[in-house]
Amino acid sequence: MKIRIGYELIYECPQPTPMILTLNVHYSRASDLIVPDHILADPPVPMTAYRDSYGNWCTRIVAPRGQIRLAADALIRDSGEPDPYIPHARQTPVEELPDETLLFLLGSRYCETDRLSDTAWQLFGDSTPGWTRVQAVCDFVHRHVTFGYEHARPTKSAWDVFRERSGVCRDFAHLAVAFCRCLNIPARYCTGYLGDMGAPPPYGPMDFAGWMEVYLDGRWHTFDPRNNVPRVGRVLIARGRDAADVAISSTFGPNVLKHFAVRTDEVPDR
Repeated sequence: MKIRIGYELIYECPQPTPMILTLNVHYSRASDLIVPDHILADPPVPMTAYRDSYGNWCTRIVAPRGQIRLAADALIRDSGEPDPYIPHARQTPVEELPDETLLFLLGSRYCETDRLSDTAWQLFGDSTPGWTRVQAVCDFVHRHVTFGYEHARPTKSAWDVFRERSGVCRDFAHLAVAFCRCLNIPARYCTGYLGDMGAPPPYGPMDFAGWMEVYLDGRWHTFDPRNNVPRVGRVLIARGRDAADVAISSTFGPNVLKHFAVRTDEVPDR
């Protein structure tokens, strides 16, 4: 299948403002791009790109005083298959984990393992280690947290989500990531495009989505505690410890996001 992806963001800055943008499709999906997702700026500004410590593509700009429009309109090829389901995947003992996964056992800005460790073991300590335990975490988070954009705030952490029982997709992911790390399962936060392909209505407004990947049985696996079912058409943008590592924009000066729109639509074959 083919999926049209893109966005339109309009920022207003009272002065020239440096920005780091994390908006490009992840390098692991680069070969699937039919039409590339080049960032277009209006007015045009110089751009430089680099790969961060997690392997994500990032772009540096200095937004001028006034408004700047950032947009992309791309086409990507997708298998059309839902997220893989591998129920026999075993949990790897900590002493056998690859070095590069250990970072994702530790607490981070939005995932306070120290506050949630006792709760995680009380809730999931009797579950079967491996895929079954991770699914138990996702089932709990999916039931425990009520979704709503009115519940979003930039400072909300996994501990806040657990106590308040509400949030958006990134909050579902943060709580599940924190629980998995407490249970000695490496977990990392992911952001990207996720459309409504194969999902029943009603459909909400389109946004960038947040989910997680966990390390089981020698590889990383996708889990989505917000939707809690395998989904079709997931397009990764970035991975990190939590949302602080994969913000769509990090701005170094005052600014207002005046307009935000995301699109991800299946393109019918002709």
